[in-house]
Amino acid sequence: MFIFSRKQPALLGIDISSAAVKLVELSKAGERYRLESYAVVPLPANAVVDKNIANVEVVGTAVENALQQSGSKLKHAAVAVAGASVITKVIAMPSSLHEDELEQQIQLEADQYIPYSLEEVSLDFQVLGPSAKNPQMVDVLLAAARKEHVEDRVATVESAGLKVVIVDIESYALENAYSLITQQLPERGLDKVVALVDVGATVMSFNVVQNGETVYAREQGFGGKQLTEEIQRRYGLSYEEASLAKKQGGLPDNYAGDVLEPFRQAMAQQVSRSLQFYVSATAQHSVDCIVLAGGCASIAGIDRVVMEQLGIATVIANPFIDMSLSNRVKPQNLSKEAPSMMVACGLALRSFN
Repeated sequence: MFIFSRKQPALLGIDISSAAVKLVELSKAGERYRLESYAVVPLPANAVVDKNIANVEVVGTAVENALQQSGSKLKHAAVAVAGASVITKVIAMPSSLHEDELEQQIQLEADQYIPYSLEEVSLDFQVLGPSAKNPQMVDVLLAAARKEHVEDRVATVESAGLKVVIVDIESYALENAYSLITQQLPERGLDKVVALVDVGATVMSFNVVQNGETVYAREQGFGGKQLTEEIQRRYGLSYEEASLAKKQGGLPDNYAGDVLEPFRQAMAQQVSRSLQFYVSATAQHSVDCIVLAGGCASIAGIDRVVMEQLGIATVIANPFIDMSLSNRVKPQNLSKEAPSMMVACGLALRSFN
């Protein structure tokens, strides 16, 4: 299964997170993208644990429901595995090798770089360009993921009647979607250092992007599940009831002050902590802008709280901000879901790479 793309048919971007299956279909006319269809189908607790699929049948049914809700007729899909389950390394190879020779040579040498048996991993590579250290060599990005992580995602999506063409890495899909949000950034992000922070149900991904390329990436355990569990505990609800109440409202008057505000403060502290790790690891001063994505970015006022705590301009990601919409898409629903659709959009963009 390829991580890096060759020429592809039109692809559905399908993001399988801990909380939901998110599906996006894009088309393109000239330089402008159009959102043809999308769907978000919630997952029950523990169907996906630590970004790994624990129940293929349940998640497969959710993918099937997302496909039906979207109305899409596409048959090919791109999915992604979590960055924590992937090993990447840049290696130097002779520039004289053709692609087939390069592939053979990498297969021979890969066991130097991968701490698992090669029979246990899915392996792919992409030539980045000439090596800065030696003009006779090229830099090659090697990526390897445990086969079970790849095969579970493929089996899940294909159980819904789709064919998986690309298995990407979530951080790369986020980077791919970055081009869709540049107009939200100061000076369209030109010569800016931007922290793209995707906060999902259980994992916060902190990616620093400069000139459209990820220069730093880190994941940590933190997410909206903690807020759901606090709602569940405080108000005596089931996990599913708490998840629904968090999205749709109807909680007691003390919810905003006693439950939601402490979570907003905790999320801002986690962003600050990741920023401190970045600064100490890279000796950089800071970042120019923070973009919040993922389901937690939809929490009302979270951009204000992060900006006040960190003193850095903060915006909420909307990858659809410059797209036209098909008549199948309801704009009022889309605005609530948009921040959580970055990975799915980045995957759907692989149709045009």
